[in-house]
Amino acid sequence: MNGSNSADSGSTSVRRRSDATRTAILAAARERFAADGYERATIRAIAKDARIDPSMVMRYYGNKEGLFAAAVSVELELPELGSLPRHDIGRALVSRFLDLWEENEVLTALLRVGATNQAGAERMQGIFREQVMPVALRVCPDPEQAPARAALAATQLLGLALTRYVLRFPPTVALAREEIVAWLAPTVQRYLTATSP
Repeated sequence: MNGSNSADSGSTSVRRRSDATRTAILAAARERFAADGYERATIRAIAKDARIDPSMVMRYYGNKEGLFAAAVSVELELPELGSLPRHDIGRALVSRFLDLWEENEVLTALLRVGATNQAGAERMQGIFREQVMPVALRVCPDPEQAPARAALAATQLLGLALTRYVLRFPPTVALAREEIVAWLAPTVQRYLTATSP
């Protein structure tokens, strides 16, 4: 009986170390992909940042592509728009994206990589298709226009992210959150809910 408990606690300890190693690798990878982009980020540099041997990165993720896919897994958790007054949709979406960009270096890494690498671009397209498109389908007046409307809303949100968090244009960085929402929300709202121009 004691042997069984000892074996269980040993496997729990190994699992905890494994989880801690994975967490350290993913955190280092996100920072490195965000700072260096996909092409320049190396397994060796990521392992050094995580203070582990590069073979451990390969053991858990196989290669750089596998590591990138794991490191930039993104769940946007967009607000449930059906419960909102229709005129608040733009404000809710802009606020949520600001929360995401400011809390989560994954999106910055993904934007940097997506601009220069096919794997990153495909990941961004997947997030758009699976998580943003359904929102547009629920709120736009003509479902056939949902793809174009969602894409137009994305131009605003990604343009803001690029200039504020990646390129760091001083005027964009200097804007207060409330100012960004006030400027951007009506445009996103119009793209998603207005009648066709």
